[in-house]
Amino acid sequence: MPNAFVDTNILVYAAEETDPLPPKSRTARDLLLQRGLFLSVQVLNEFVANARHPDKLDLSPAEEQDWIRQWMLFRILPLTTETFVRALEIHLRYGLSHWDSLIVGSANAADCELLYSEDLSHGQTYGGTRVVNPFVHD
Repeated sequence: MPNAFVDTNILVYAAEETDPLPPKSRTARDLLLQRGLFLSVQVLNEFVANARHPDKLDLSPAEEQDWIRQWMLFRILPLTTETFVRALEIHLRYGLSHWDSLIVGSANAADCELLYSEDLSHGQTYGGTRVVNPFVHD
């Protein structure tokens, strides 16, 4: 399996605790069992914001920490000045939001062939990284 970067939405779906578990949550959890996955500090920050939001995951502090411990097992990229500059270039070239440009820039920096995301255009390639929406069935 090629190296792949994981966007925040995948982590959020995986952390849902409803019963029965929604199909997207099962898909996200299965995807996260793959080898060669990368996250970034930005993705972790976005996850925490969703974990604490009362209209999103609304996790208890203990539940949040349990998930964070799991996410810390992945390879995590720092948010660097180089990533920031790359995100500015990606924004200008593709018209993505700044936050999405940072995600793509991090995936590029890790030489990831794939970027798992529900938020970006399925099949689009950005600088050698192809977006895959794991919830789309081609």
